[in-house]
Amino acid sequence: MLTLVLANAFGQQPMGQLPMEKVNPILPGYFADPTIKKFGDIYYIYATTDNEMLASGVPTVWYSTNFEHWYNYTMEVPSLESVNLRNFWAPDIIEGDDGRYYLYFGNCQAGCNIYGYVSDTPVGPWEKLNKDDSPVIAHNYPRKGFPSLDAQFFEDSDGRIYAYWGTWVHYNGGYAVGELDTDSMAEVKNSKNIPLEETPEPFEAAYMMKKGDKYILMYSGGSCHDETYNVRYSHSDTPYGPFVPGENNPILSTNEEGTVHGPGHHSVLEENGKYYMVYHKHDYPMTRGGLSRQVSVDEMVFENDSTIRKVIPAHKDLQDLRAPDLPRNLALGAEATASSFYHLQSLQYDYAYKPSLATDDHNATMWKAADNSFPQQLTLDLGKVTDIKRVMTQFEFAGYYYQYKLEHSTDGENWNLYADRSSNKTPGSPLVDDNDVNARYLKLTVSDVEKTGLYAAVWNIKVFGSLFEIPLDLQGKPSNEDNGAKSAHQKLVDIDAKGFPSQNEFVHLPNSGSLGGNFEKEGEVVIEEGEEGIRTFNFTKGALVLDQAVPRSLEWNGAFTVATWVKNPQIAKEGECLLSWCDRFRFNLANSYNALHFNSGHYGAAAHLDGHFDMGYNTLPTANEWHHIVLTFDGVVEKIYVDGQLDNSQNMTLASQITNAKIRIGASDVGEHFSGHMAFLQMYDYALTQKEIGELMLLTTPLRKK
Repeated sequence: MLTLVLANAFGQQPMGQLPMEKVNPILPGYFADPTIKKFGDIYYIYATTDNEMLASGVPTVWYSTNFEHWYNYTMEVPSLESVNLRNFWAPDIIEGDDGRYYLYFGNCQAGCNIYGYVSDTPVGPWEKLNKDDSPVIAHNYPRKGFPSLDAQFFEDSDGRIYAYWGTWVHYNGGYAVGELDTDSMAEVKNSKNIPLEETPEPFEAAYMMKKGDKYILMYSGGSCHDETYNVRYSHSDTPYGPFVPGENNPILSTNEEGTVHGPGHHSVLEENGKYYMVYHKHDYPMTRGGLSRQVSVDEMVFENDSTIRKVIPAHKDLQDLRAPDLPRNLALGAEATASSFYHLQSLQYDYAYKPSLATDDHNATMWKAADNSFPQQLTLDLGKVTDIKRVMTQFEFAGYYYQYKLEHSTDGENWNLYADRSSNKTPGSPLVDDNDVNARYLKLTVSDVEKTGLYAAVWNIKVFGSLFEIPLDLQGKPSNEDNGAKSAHQKLVDIDAKGFPSQNEFVHLPNSGSLGGNFEKEGEVVIEEGEEGIRTFNFTKGALVLDQAVPRSLEWNGAFTVATWVKNPQIAKEGECLLSWCDRFRFNLANSYNALHFNSGHYGAAAHLDGHFDMGYNTLPTANEWHHIVLTFDGVVEKIYVDGQLDNSQNMTLASQITNAKIRIGASDVGEHFSGHMAFLQMYDYALTQKEIGELMLLTTPLRKK
């Protein structure tokens, strides 16, 4: 049982302590928009890789023969000639009459299009269906402005294949339907829009299935970013409609207990006369923006051919899908200790990622180290000396490599090597290590990770006393990336106006922080002494730009602190950037941009993409008064402090893009100029504590006692 505090749409109001069902999620990690298929005796789940740059992770597939042990594989999908693909959104797959497999992804990097690929196997490697990079379903089809995303394909009993697609359809005129050309599998024809009134309260993710003679068009409503997301349906006598809304919509939505939050974008598995809805829901504690989703499954029951009952989330253990006589996980419930664990404390949550959460065999919970330093250790006590032949470790991110070693012991004092993955560069989940030893204790030492700022974190570690077949046993390709950069635990930037004389025509100013270098003046910035006797940088339409490269410790999910004393005479609704160190529109993906602002809008404090990911001030600092403003990020939680007090916070996973970016004080790369006074600014490559922030505020205050 997991004790939790549920938050509302943006995690602001606690609602109580609740038990979580163990059956869901079924996958360990952040994945969304699942399409489930069964080819032969293997189940496959194709999904969007979530929790990264607007759900722009690697193209991935999970596979299993028993619905208990799922294995992740990063597929080889060719890029476009003109664009290095990052979006592999909402996949679907069809087995063609020719025995080949046809995979379709949505992508918004060259217009919101659906692209197609073909392979001789369900897992690739994939070839382009259209060698000229033309999409299977293009943007603006079937009408101008229509975004072609979230395509799902349905094969009717006469062999015809229909496509259903569309997102943001509540202001795009409804979903679209068309027929796939089965000769090429690379073109959709005879397309039309489905009128909005036929699918009330829609958002995205249309899914067609057939029950008897009825065509059931299911879809997701509400918003994928919050608790309003849900599953709805309409039915018709033909694939093109007209469709009649279901009488009991929505059939799956956030439940009263909150254990299922924002469920939607589903597919359906029919198995032995029963139907199962495979969908995603939000993680807990919930990451800002709702794009750290996890895949779940529940039985779906038809009242009759045109009526679906309300889905009861996680109401049983789904034993009908699980193979009997699965090997016993010796680590289930085992006592676990760790070198450290993370205690999330914010305005929204008080949650501990304890070591015991790595041995509960629950894909919603994990052990996470206290910070992003290495090495970190997790030790299991199995209770007695026993045979250990296989260890399966599910790290937090399946798409990135982790480096580690496993050791075993009979007494907890003398240790021998079980497996050495200290040079591993191959991602995957689980990472499987086989040996044949007798031991009571098992110790996992995580020494490094692929991406800067990621933590040593484990959803589950499983131990078995016997070997068993792994379907396909695919070997992923090693990454070409170096290990993530480490924090130097230093003050990178330090500039204080009182250290310089009043002047208008300076060219550059030295940085006293560890990065060194000089801040070069761009535009209108002067150093002046005001009526209060405080020397300041007065920004009107200018910036101070550091001539040193942004350090790698600030890339990706790297921790940071920005602290400044500022006075903003008039607080605008937008802009007013105090410090930026990423380029705002080069990548245009969520959380690839980070900056501290001082405005009254939704990104008043921290800018990332839009209102779903940005963080404003809960209490806007008063205009034309001096304030100490501090933005921190420790790799898990982003916090904004005003005058020493925590004002707002949110859970985040960043993907900061620093290549060719500059550290800019008083502006972003596209302007957004600060128009006020700044006395002091420092930046660190780690997160200061609230106590340290209070001490810094007193130490650096420009205010004079009367």
